[in-house]
Amino acid sequence: MTGPSGRRARVVVLDYGSGNLRSAERALARVGADVTVSDDLDAALAADGLVVPGVGAYAACMAGLDRVGAAPVVRERVAAGRPVLGICVGMQVLYELGDEHGVRTAGLGVLAGEVRRLAAPILPHMGWNTVRPPAESVLFAGLPADTRFYFVHSYAAKADLDAGDTVGEHGEPFAAAVERGALAATQFHPEKSGDAGAHLLTNWLATLS
Repeated sequence: MTGPSGRRARVVVLDYGSGNLRSAERALARVGADVTVSDDLDAALAADGLVVPGVGAYAACMAGLDRVGAAPVVRERVAAGRPVLGICVGMQVLYELGDEHGVRTAGLGVLAGEVRRLAAPILPHMGWNTVRPPAESVLFAGLPADTRFYFVHSYAAKADLDAGDTVGEHGEPFAAAVERGALAATQFHPEKSGDAGAHLLTNWLATLS
């Protein structure tokens, strides 16, 4: 997607040892981003948009961010109002704390709250599900209310949901997406969500110009 100058938005998918990098890269390229996968912190800081992906365990993802020194970069971008998009565990680590199997791990702390195991009869929550975005959502603008997105997770931010959060439900309500100015995140995988995910990523790219 091009901005007023005709230049495509430059997006870095942060490579810190987590999986799912190439599918995020391909999805962003398909909707018009000038996208690279990189662990270069200068590039991550300078990009129009930074994507923080994540699969697997909360503690492992935080360890990966710390190993490449990326945690301060994410915090600096958020503090400066520079666009960041977290995906799946990349969303979860934005919170203050993750609690998995009794292991409590400090997160990036740019979102208030904790990530905990869902109280649901079947886990992981895997497959397509609807969400309830707020009326003022930018990410979900133009999408019908019954739009489904693809989830794969057993943990989520649950308590004290903000009135502006997009809510999903699997056993109990949880934060399916958040939008805080230039900071956005989704618990689902937009890169695996077909046309709906492409629409959401297009909406996000439009905020970078």
